[in-house]
Amino acid sequence: MKRLLRTALFAWAFCTAASGGAEAPAPDVLARTVTDEVLAIIRADRDIQAGNQQKVLDLVEARVVPHFSFVRMAQLAMGRNWRDATPHQQQRLVEEFRTLLVRTYTSAFTQYRNHSVEYRRPRMAAGDTDVVVQSLIKQPSGPPLAVDYSMEKTGNGWKVYDVKIEGVSLVENYRGTFNTEIQKNGIDGLIKALAERNRALGAQAQSR
Repeated sequence: MKRLLRTALFAWAFCTAASGGAEAPAPDVLARTVTDEVLAIIRADRDIQAGNQQKVLDLVEARVVPHFSFVRMAQLAMGRNWRDATPHQQQRLVEEFRTLLVRTYTSAFTQYRNHSVEYRRPRMAAGDTDVVVQSLIKQPSGPPLAVDYSMEKTGNGWKVYDVKIEGVSLVENYRGTFNTEIQKNGIDGLIKALAERNRALGAQAQSR
């Protein structure tokens, strides 16, 4: 799960961008443009390469976080349990899930500066608001990884709400983990477990 999450978040960085124009670019064009931009930042910034966690966090917050569909991701990861959560619990779940992704991603970010990404033009018709963008992540050693991004078009541009790596869905992986925790300790127990995990990740980052 940890490796899947890290690879997925690396992929997400290169599949998101601001949608400042009146018309959002095609998802694959957007992804390819941001790939070049973010990789250039990583390779040029010695502090990031050295593992400066604050600078990595700043880059993640600026380039990646605004373009996650966190609410949709949390809904999909929770499955039918989402309907049983109160509005306050739903808000807390989204917050903790967001923090988990950001902190895990920040700790793993510099591992991928020597990777490259190739995108394929998605099959989509005019007016489509939900598409899958296929890509290959080429590693310095080992075979390339097939990564498929599920993206939805919103009023704020295209956002990623799931990613499959070699056919394995990040959201579905979390659904199983979340469901197991809820069966044992309820929704509040899941929120507590996520918060504890986030505190541990935060402590690790401060100790570096």
